[in-house]
Amino acid sequence: MKSRLIVILGPTAVGKTGAAIALAKRLNTEIISGDSQLVYRGFDIGSAKPTPEELAAVPHHLVNILDGNEGYNVTDFCVAAREKIAELNAAGKIPILCGGTGLYVKALLEGYKFNETTGNEEYRESLEQEARAAQPENPRGYLLEKLQGLDPAVAEALANRDVRRIVRAIEVAAAGESISRERVSEAEDTAEAKDLVYDACVIGLIRERSLLYERVNLRVDIMLQEGLTEEVRRLLETGIDRSAQSMRAIGYRETAAYLAGEISQEKMADDIKKNTRHFAKRQLTWYRRMPYIHWVDPTGYSEETLNDELLRIFREHFEKIGD
Repeated sequence: MKSRLIVILGPTAVGKTGAAIALAKRLNTEIISGDSQLVYRGFDIGSAKPTPEELAAVPHHLVNILDGNEGYNVTDFCVAAREKIAELNAAGKIPILCGGTGLYVKALLEGYKFNETTGNEEYRESLEQEARAAQPENPRGYLLEKLQGLDPAVAEALANRDVRRIVRAIEVAAAGESISRERVSEAEDTAEAKDLVYDACVIGLIRERSLLYERVNLRVDIMLQEGLTEEVRRLLETGIDRSAQSMRAIGYRETAAYLAGEISQEKMADDIKKNTRHFAKRQLTWYRRMPYIHWVDPTGYSEETLNDELLRIFREHFEKIGD
């Protein structure tokens, strides 16, 4: 029998945190974070981490578990999330997975198989530096050409993917492995819903694009008012390196650049907003590869009526499979 799971996902700033906490209270259950940035201690404002009051209101897992110089990847997430889901199901609870890191959620639900090659951040950084030096105007194209020479099939499959995915594929290929065609096709498949690993009720929150972007811009303004610049300065002073994975996240890398005198304060704010909007767009593209999502637009709902609607979807899902 498959373990049961509720998933609340969606683009950044759509309102996932509040919806997940309200539903968890109604169901007397716990939340597992599916966000790659919430794992880091001290990275609070720029990650839009739930407040201490919100974290206390409902038990949260995979939040504040790592220091800023530590690495974290999809394999780490899946191992920890699977263990926690099994534990909560055994205790009679259906956990809520809440997050916006599409690869993490999709990999967990669909049971991705992972390569054995361990990530090497120094090697990845050297590849990116090599690409920027060799082809400043198109470093991504340089990396894709390099991958083409190592693994043409994967290079073709990743032609429209971001630099980090291409760099990871080069890293794997250089170690004598290959990112399997099964994994690549899984990520691209939009035709049919896969047989998911979990009995999962997957709810996606979505808003009209212009409204979502307004919320993104407002969120960034609030982050800056709440002290994002001071947060990043403090983190850097504790010895966290700018090249660390945690510091490359949107909001942190732009603020670090400002503190280093590389950009103005105005450009920092504009870049965070622009990069966050682009990130939201990429998230929506990723979610289109997950045809099993039940979409809900929270616009027009009150907090209570939205919670009622999510509860209705949850009950309908499990009734269909004979609850």
